[in-house]
Amino acid sequence: MTDETVLDTTINEPSMTAGEVEMLMFALDRSRATFAWKCGGLDAAGLNRPQPPSTLTLAGLLKHMAAVEERYTIDFTGEAPGPPLDTPEAADPAWVWRSAADDSPGELYGLWQGAVERSRAAMAKALADGGLDQPAKYTAAADGTSPNLRRIVVDLHDEYARHVGHADLLREAVDGLTGEDPPQ
Repeated sequence: MTDETVLDTTINEPSMTAGEVEMLMFALDRSRATFAWKCGGLDAAGLNRPQPPSTLTLAGLLKHMAAVEERYTIDFTGEAPGPPLDTPEAADPAWVWRSAADDSPGELYGLWQGAVERSRAAMAKALADGGLDQPAKYTAAADGTSPNLRRIVVDLHDEYARHVGHADLLREAVDGLTGEDPPQ
């Protein structure tokens, strides 16, 4: 049950006295690495195996997290979205979950990796050009106020925290893989 695609599971520990930005980026990247480890190396059967009664799959999680990464990248760039949000079907929030089974493992892994790479680049540029206190370039509350980028990073990390737990349970059901952090 393996696919040749290798996802990056490297975790670079910051110093014990790292500042806020370095710690936030570390926490997010550690969650991304754990997610990659839990989803990585599987073929279509492994990625699409649900754990009933849930219909949730690792394939769905990969496509969903690619969409989440892309959605938050918009807040850092203010630019039009990339894949998978650059299609008309993406207007339906359930589309990523339904359509993931139609995508090959390579497509899913590439989609997620591409979204993470765009997200990292957008974050690095925004952090260099004003830091975490600047307002999001897209998201706004009903009253027109925008959250700062700190809030966007925390929300993205929370999304990973929620879904790494799902991926952990789904992966264990596929092939017994367990553990907290990917092997280094």
